[in-house]
Amino acid sequence: MMKIEKKLEELGVKLPEPATPVAAYVPFRRTGNLVYISGQDCKVNGELKYKGKVGKDVTEEEAYEAAKIAAINLLAILKSAVGDLDRVRQIVNLHGYVNSAAGFVRQPFVINGASEFLVEVFGEKGKHSRCALSCNELPFDTPVAIEMIVEVEA
Repeated sequence: MMKIEKKLEELGVKLPEPATPVAAYVPFRRTGNLVYISGQDCKVNGELKYKGKVGKDVTEEEAYEAAKIAAINLLAILKSAVGDLDRVRQIVNLHGYVNSAAGFVRQPFVINGASEFLVEVFGEKGKHSRCALSCNELPFDTPVAIEMIVEVEA
């Protein structure tokens, strides 16, 4: 078994089948050694685990978990793109979007759910730059959406 997949297994994480796009885009695009992965949400078995605005319908703790689920879904697409997660050189960047209730300003702590998970899985290679932004709405009322850029071996 590959190193990263063994680590995921130790963490009790099973990668799902990659999500099918819901609109006119592709799940990922590779250029050179970079893989750009389209935004993912907190779907588990095709259903959103959480719905609504963070700070109103969804707690910060639930949103943190939603961000981790989004990261797992991102890794499922990454694996479909490159075949072997051990080929990851580094997670380069995350863009995290939080469906925020009025007055909710802790978006960085929500997106930490994805960031901390990626570091737990990849170690130093999991450290990345990122932004964590508030949105007044996200598609399908998901509380969190995250996109990712990854550098992989040739």
